[in-house]
Amino acid sequence: MAEKGGYKVIRIALVEDDRQYRTQLNEYITRYAAASGREICVTQFSDGDEIALRYKAEYDIILMDIEMIFMDGMTAAEEIRQKDQDVVIIFITNSPQYAIKGYAVDALDYVLKPVSYFAFSQRLERAIARMKRREEKYFTLTTRDGTHRIAYSHLYYVESGGHDLFYHTAEGVLQTTGSMREAENQFAGEHFARCNQCYLINLQHAEAVVEDEVVVHGEKLRFSRSRKKSFLEALNRYFAGESK
Repeated sequence: MAEKGGYKVIRIALVEDDRQYRTQLNEYITRYAAASGREICVTQFSDGDEIALRYKAEYDIILMDIEMIFMDGMTAAEEIRQKDQDVVIIFITNSPQYAIKGYAVDALDYVLKPVSYFAFSQRLERAIARMKRREEKYFTLTTRDGTHRIAYSHLYYVESGGHDLFYHTAEGVLQTTGSMREAENQFAGEHFARCNQCYLINLQHAEAVVEDEVVVHGEKLRFSRSRKKSFLEALNRYFAGESK
């Protein structure tokens, strides 16, 4: 979100090739902004290629139609995710079958056409809640090489091994001494959960659950029988936009 006069301006990209729907959704956003007291800046695009090919990470939320002429919304979202892991994506579609595919690009939700204001405003409220959770926070980690300042969003998961902890991050794997209990205490109140005795996972990076494994940033980590239920409950709360 951008700062303006001491308050936050929410930046939304509206990607829709149907002019009538684009106008309607823009009116819904204006109505929502007035009702909620939030200031929202909308940039409109008429096709997926317009936003994806020269994408800059300057939006908080993207409302994306799936079926478009030159570049469909799913392809555009895949391109965007390569450059921006944090923007909140909501798909707009005629068919609910696309909702399942949305997990591959960490889409928050989808809105089914024809779009009602109530359903749209509910999705937008959830998107803003997700967006606020993703405002960048940092933690420090001391290793043999020195002290590192790491963004929470850059930490995928923590792995315990013997008396050491391995922090799997966007910058690589960082090793330090410590216990898993210490790691849990470090991230208490944040959206982390254990899938077994050895792994503490940042739920932001849980991409899929397949039988007895959770996929975290492309890696498959196994559940333990005793922790699977609590992990899935924590994951569902995270996707629903609830606090811990």
